[in-house]
Amino acid sequence: MAIVLDADVLIRGEKGSFDLKNWLATRSDDQFEVAAITVAELWHGVERATAPYRARRQQYLEAVLAPLPIIPYTEQTAREHARIWAELEAAGKMIGYYEIIVAATALERGSDVASFNRKHFDLVNGLNVIEPT
Repeated sequence: MAIVLDADVLIRGEKGSFDLKNWLATRSDDQFEVAAITVAELWHGVERATAPYRARRQQYLEAVLAPLPIIPYTEQTAREHARIWAELEAAGKMIGYYEIIVAATALERGSDVASFNRKHFDLVNGLNVIEPT
């Protein structure tokens, strides 16, 4: 099964509050990927980092992303994004715009999403959310 990793999973791995490497190893039958918007979020963190942390953060990001397919935002992703956005907005249950794009990327591909932000992703109909342990 393919699993789209949300930014919070990768960030907690960097901070050491979650053993990302071990969790990935326990799911050796799964394929992991990252939405392009998540890459932007993570690089934004590098750009905002102060000098003492910037190089370390950049090294981590380059190492963690190297083996992962980056899933582009396509026209089909945009259509799925718009559908989810409209559905959540109509229900009065909006979530973050980046989260909607991650959800759209996963749904378009028939993938799950791994995130510690289950309460938001659970609002997206048809999306299977995995909370890493």
